[in-house]
Amino acid sequence: MVMEPVSVESAIEKAKKKGLRPGRVRGTSGIRFTRGRNKAIEVISWDEFRDVVRKRRLQVYQSSGSLKVMEKRQRA
Repeated sequence: MVMEPVSVESAIEKAKKKGLRPGRVRGTSGIRFTRGRNKAIEVISWDEFRDVVRKRRLQVYQSSGSLKVMEKRQRA
C-alpha cells in the first residue's frame, strides 16, 4: 500500500467530504480522523488539529481514499 503525503488543508477538505472530524485518542497524544462514534476518541477542533500536526511535525498521508496521520517520513 502506497501512502502519499497530502497537505493538511487538502486532508481537511477530503475529511469533511467523507463526514470525518479530527480527534484525539483519549489518554494519549495521538490524533486521527473519526466519525465521532468511538468513545476512545475525543473530537477536537480543526484549529487544534492543525496545531498538533504542526507542533509535532506530523504529516497526513492518503492511500486508497483513506487518511492517516503519522510522523513525517525521512527522505532517503
